[in-house]
Amino acid sequence: MRVLLTGSSGWLGRHLAPRLRAAGHAVTGLDVVPGPDTQVLGSVAERSVIDAAFAVEDIEAVIHAGALHKPDIARRPPESFVDVNVTGTLNLLRAAVTAGHERFVMTSTTSLMITREIREGSGNAAVWLDEHTGPLAPRNIYGVTKLAAEGLCRMHHLEHGLGCIVLRTGRFFPEDDDTIQELSGPNLKANEFLHRRLTVEDAAEAHLVALDRAAALGFGIFVLSAPPPFGRSEAAALATDAAAVVAKHYPEAPELYARAGWRLPRRIDRVYDPAQAERELGFRCRTDFAAILRALANGTEPPIAHHPLAG
Repeated sequence: MRVLLTGSSGWLGRHLAPRLRAAGHAVTGLDVVPGPDTQVLGSVAERSVIDAAFAVEDIEAVIHAGALHKPDIARRPPESFVDVNVTGTLNLLRAAVTAGHERFVMTSTTSLMITREIREGSGNAAVWLDEHTGPLAPRNIYGVTKLAAEGLCRMHHLEHGLGCIVLRTGRFFPEDDDTIQELSGPNLKANEFLHRRLTVEDAAEAHLVALDRAAALGFGIFVLSAPPPFGRSEAAALATDAAAVVAKHYPEAPELYARAGWRLPRRIDRVYDPAQAERELGFRCRTDFAAILRALANGTEPPIAHHPLAG
């Protein structure tokens, strides 16, 4: 297929475009920033840019990975988030329907499931988050606009039969967290593989699977994260002594972490559950917390992409 990939110059797009080509697809990249996989420079907020790309390249499917993200909140007004994340998604969906497409994949975020209460982490048990979590009350303009974009995907499936898959990805960014400073970047990312992170390679692979399955599934929202080792019955223990729960599942973890100068999490306030993606989409992340521990045990580099100043 000839696939239009938005966000082609971004972190995910740079990993996704080569995989699409390796799978036999022709890729047309669209981004506001130049890049090796970007052929069309422009914003999805401009319908004329999308129409021109569709007309010239004879696009057959869309992977919409472009968006304004949480770090942009500090430098962009709310109107920009509406223009790009909402109007941009609507522009792409309309173009896909007009072109008679069967497949549309949108990158969303687990962030939209996090209320202010969950963010503050004041509960007495870890919150289990999956596709049935609700009511959803995003805490910032990023989450609000991504939730609206998900609704547009659902509407275009119901009204036009467009096969739409929405992927709510956990964390895969390489830069430092902008709110948590108490652990080093690699230590924090390693801990997050227990409950809220996946590699960018796994995120890219999930988009290929979604592209393949979109027409058959019709519509679906899927949470993507490395499979957690915990069960829901451990939610209270995770909030009070997460390190002990981790050691129960991975007895080798305390020693390996001590050797690396790392610290296991004291508290885990949320767990993303990707079971539905495995069950219905047929996708499971290849890299999990066990892979981190194997690397530490073998003295090899853990599979953690960490670039503190990445953009």
